[in-house]
Amino acid sequence: MSTEKVIEVREMVKRFGSFVANDHLSFDVYRGEVFGFLGANGAGKTTAIKILCGLSRPSSGSVMVAGIDASRSPEEIKKKIGYMSQKFSLYEDLTVAENIELYGGIYGMRMKEIRDRTDKLLERLDFTHYRNTIIADMPLGLKQKLAFSVAVFHDPEIVFLDEPTSGVDPITRRQFWEMIYETAAGGITVFVTTHYMDEAEYCNRITIMNEGKIVALDTPARLKEEYGVTNMEELFVMITRPKKPSAV
Repeated sequence: MSTEKVIEVREMVKRFGSFVANDHLSFDVYRGEVFGFLGANGAGKTTAIKILCGLSRPSSGSVMVAGIDASRSPEEIKKKIGYMSQKFSLYEDLTVAENIELYGGIYGMRMKEIRDRTDKLLERLDFTHYRNTIIADMPLGLKQKLAFSVAVFHDPEIVFLDEPTSGVDPITRRQFWEMIYETAAGGITVFVTTHYMDEAEYCNRITIMNEGKIVALDTPARLKEEYGVTNMEELFVMITRPKKPSAV
C-alpha cells in the first residue's frame, strides 16, 4: 500500500432538503489500499459512494477522487474508476466474451487491446471454456468473479465493490478476496462495502458509518483493541447499537 492519496474527503455534507444523509465526512484512501466502508442500512454509505463515483455532487465540503474534484467535474471521475454493484451487473443474455467486449468498449478501449486482454483474462480465470457461454447459464460464484474482473479490465485507479460476495458460498468468497488482494497489490485501490463482518478483517482499514456520520476509522486490529472486543461483529454492534437511556 502506497502513501499516495487517491481519495481525499474533507467535511463532506450531502443534504436532501432538510435531511442530512452525509454529515461532515472526512477521510483519505490510499493507492493500493483495501478500504472497508461499513454501516447499517440507512447509515449513508450509498449516498457517499454515489458522490465518490461521480453520480452525485456533495452539498458542501471537498471531495477529490483520483485527482478530480467531485463538485466540479463528477463526469470525469467515471473514467478513472471501476464499479461492481450488489446486484449482478453483467448482461445475462450475452456471452462471457460479448460482455467483456461490451464493457471494454464502454471504457474506451480499442478493439485489439480488448481482444488481447480478453484472452489473457479468460486464461487467468481458467474461463477459456466459458468464452461463448451465456452469462445466465453460469453459477453465481463464477458470475461474480467475472463481474469483478470486468470492473478492473481497463486498469482503473479505484474500483468500488458494493457487497460483492453477497449470496455466494464461503469457498467462492475466499477466492474472491484473493482476487481483491491481487488487484490491490497491482496498485488499484479497492473500496468495498460488505455486511459480512469477518470480511472487514481482510481490509487494511475500515470506516464505520452510523446515522450519516463516521463513528470509527482505523485498522481492524486497532479498533478491536480500542473497544476491547475480539471480533468485528462485536465491534460493529457496540458502535452502531442505539445507546439505552440511563435509569433515573
